[in-house]
Amino acid sequence: MIRLFHVSDIHFGAEDSEALDWFARLVREEVPDAVVVTGDLTMRARHREFAAAAAWLESLDRPTTVEVGNHDLPYFNLWARFVTPYKRYRALERMIERPLDIRGVSIVPLKTTARFQFRLNWAKGRVGSRALQKTLAMAGEVPKDDLMFVACHHPLIEGGTRMTSQTRGGRRALRALAAAGADAVLTGHVHDPFDIEHKVAERPVRLIGAGTLSERLRESPPSFNEIRIAEGTFETLARVMDEARPQAPGHVEPVPEETGAELP
Repeated sequence: MIRLFHVSDIHFGAEDSEALDWFARLVREEVPDAVVVTGDLTMRARHREFAAAAAWLESLDRPTTVEVGNHDLPYFNLWARFVTPYKRYRALERMIERPLDIRGVSIVPLKTTARFQFRLNWAKGRVGSRALQKTLAMAGEVPKDDLMFVACHHPLIEGGTRMTSQTRGGRRALRALAAAGADAVLTGHVHDPFDIEHKVAERPVRLIGAGTLSERLRESPPSFNEIRIAEGTFETLARVMDEARPQAPGHVEPVPEETGAELP
C-alpha cells in the first residue's frame, strides 16, 4: 500500500508549533511514501518564514512536493509581487512542483494563484489559460494505468466549508482535467478538510481538501489528509490532532453533474 500525507496551509509566521511537532512525529513513526503540500507555507512570504518552512520540510526527510499558495506571494512589496513573485521560494526550490517517483501514482501541479486580479480579494483562486494548458500537457504524459492526482492551492469548486475559494476558471479547469483522466484534485486554502465526489460527463473526480497546521481561522482542529492507495484505488482519511482514530474528511453531499455554468 502507498501512503501519501497531504498537508496544507502551514503558515509559518502564524504556525501552530504543537501541530507541526505532531505532524513531524507521525511522519517519523509512520514513514509515508511522500508528503504533498498544497500551498500557503508562509503567512506574509517573508524570507525568514520561507527559511523556517524549508528547514521544517527538510527535517521530515521524506520525498516532498510543494505547490504555491496565495500567502506565498509578497504581500507588502508590490514590486516583488509583480516582478519577482516567486524569488523568495528559492529556499524551497528543490521541492517546488517536484515530480515524485511513486509507482502507479502521478501528481500533476496546477497553479491557481495570481499576482493581480480584477476584484478586490486577490487571495481567491484563478486558473489562467496558460496554467491550465501547462497542466494538461503534463497530464498527457502520465502513464495510462497511473492514478492521477492534480495538486493545487485553491479548490476548483466550493467544498462546503466555512471559507471559500471562489476560483475563477475553476469549473472549466475541472472539466478539462476530468477529460484528461484526473482521478482527484488535492487542495488547501479553506483550512478545513473535505472529500467530495464530482461527476463530469458521468466520470467521477474526487475533490479533496486538507485542513491546516496553523493558528489561522478554522472550524476543525489541526489536521492533514492521509491518502491510502492500493490496487488502483484510494481512500482518504483526515488525521486530526488529539483524536486517536483517523476519520473520513467532513462529508459533503456530491456535487451535481456539470451544467456548463461558471462560477463568478
